[in-house]
Amino acid sequence: MEDQKMKKKISISLLFLFVIFTIGAKFLDVQSLGVNNTEIGFATLNVFMHSFLGVNKSWYNITEVLGIVPIIIAIFFAGIGAYQLIKRKSIFKIDRDILVLGVFYIVVAISYLVFEVVVINYRPVLVDGVLEASYPSSHTILAICIIGTAIIQANKRIDNDKIKKFVDFVLALVMILIVVGRLLSGVHWFTDIIGGTILSISFVMFYSYAVDC
Repeated sequence: MEDQKMKKKISISLLFLFVIFTIGAKFLDVQSLGVNNTEIGFATLNVFMHSFLGVNKSWYNITEVLGIVPIIIAIFFAGIGAYQLIKRKSIFKIDRDILVLGVFYIVVAISYLVFEVVVINYRPVLVDGVLEASYPSSHTILAICIIGTAIIQANKRIDNDKIKKFVDFVLALVMILIVVGRLLSGVHWFTDIIGGTILSISFVMFYSYAVDC
């Protein structure tokens, strides 16, 4: 019970931190240093990190390929939910953790759409000649939210400890490679990755709380 309360507190605290961080990314140290003189918050930090890391096309391509993994995982669990719905003939008979996961996916999708409309900043580079919204990093959110909850599912559904540890390791490795690779690719500002990480951990912690409470 104490663990559950702690998960809830951490989730809410991180969500609050994300809101504060996002406000800062929009209004603090704003300078017109982006592509086509677009404005960027936390400009001194972001420009320094982007100049230091540069742009790496290889890491961009790697993260684009690895980004397929969380999509496949989401489709897999959506398939489990659809199968249970068809077989059990009631949405209320779907396993609770799968049902909550479906709601979780919807929340993640909505959060993505919100930041496509409410643009905090734009990418530091053009992608295929297009200037896109950059904050928070969608790959970071996808990786941590989808793979993070998949690890929770694996721990709940796999009985064999060796297989469980192997699956956890592979999933965690892919998640880390996507997040770190996205930073190294140079297609995001540093704060895009940080913001996406904070929001995603908040969401995953709340999912863990919701399925076990």
